[in-house]
Parts: sequence; structure tokens; C-alpha cells
Amino acid sequence: MPESNLSFFGRLSVALGSFFAILGDAELAANVRRLREGGPASFAPATVTPAPAAAPVAKPQPAPAPAVIKEATPDAALQLLGLLQRNARFVDFVEEDIAGYSDADIGAAARIVHEGCRATLRDHFALRPVRSEAEGARVTLPAGFDAAAVRLTGNVVGEAPFSGSLTHRGWRVEEVKLPQLVKTHDASIIAPAEVEL
Repeated sequence: MPESNLSFFGRLSVALGSFFAILGDAELAANVRRLREGGPASFAPATVTPAPAAAPVAKPQPAPAPAVIKEATPDAALQLLGLLQRNARFVDFVEEDIAGYSDADIGAAARIVHEGCRATLRDHFALRPVRSEAEGARVTLPAGFDAAAVRLTGNVVGEAPFSGSLTHRGWRVEEVKLPQLVKTHDASIIAPAEVEL
């Protein structure tokens, strides 16, 4: 049967096959749009295997939900930065030019900052490791593992399951206990200026 005289079911098979091919190939979709608008198509030669007319058509899988970007308000981050400054003088330490200090002086200051930062984190956050295994342990990640909770490093090739060594257990915040703020509080002032009289 000549191609210009396809039966209804033949045309249906071509239409459905084309539909899914266009959904999966951006270049093909652009070429089809150019053809429909009367322009030339820039098809690269490809081997096409036509599907039999009576072949069942698979149901399309639902597209994954698009990522929703939500705007983060800086208030909680500013509040945490203020707590770290108040309890550990964190901003003072980081903003200080330490090039002129000895390693012993920097180490002594870092110990004080570390103690204050650690106390602040423990007072306001319940932190738990993402993975329970000891660092250095061999772990296997099955297909469908949570890529937000586990980052693959090194020579990442192929598909899950992946086996490797745990180099960092990760951290997960299970609870946040930041103090409530009054509406008149300016969170951008993480440390007020001090004037001695």
C-alpha cells in the first residue's frame, strides 16, 4: 500500500508513534514545528524501525511534577547568624583579618568560637546523621535512593545499585527551636553596635 494511502489504523499508529517520539525528542519537535509552519526541516539521517500497525500502544507515564521554587525569607537565617554572633562571636571571627596573627593565637580564638557555635547548634537544632553507618564503612545504595540525602562522589558511572565507602555521614535537622521574634525586631541587625559611656 503506498504511504500516501495509509489506512485509518495505519495513520493512527503513525500518529501515536510520532506523538511519543516528539515528546521525547526536542530536536524532532522543532523540526515538526518548522515543517508545519512551512519551513525546511533539518532532519539528520536516522534509522527508523516502523512499529507494526496492530501493536498495542503503551500508556504514557505521567510526567514528574515540576520543581516548585519557593522563596526563602532571610529572617530565620539572620536570626541564626545573630545567635552565632551573640554566643560565639562568629561574625567577628570570620570578618577579622587573621594574616597577622600566629597559629597559636588563631587556634585559641577558634576554640572559643567552636565552643559557642556548638552550644548554639545544640540549643536550637536537633541534628542527626543522615546515615547510621560509621564513616569508612562499605554501603550499597539501591535504585531509587534519595539523591537529596546522599551525594555520590568519585567515579560515578552506570545506574544504581551503587556500592562505595561512606566518607561523610551527612546531617539532618529533625527539630528547630529558634526563639520567637516580636514584630518590631529588625533581624538584619545581627549584633548591635556597642558604645561605652
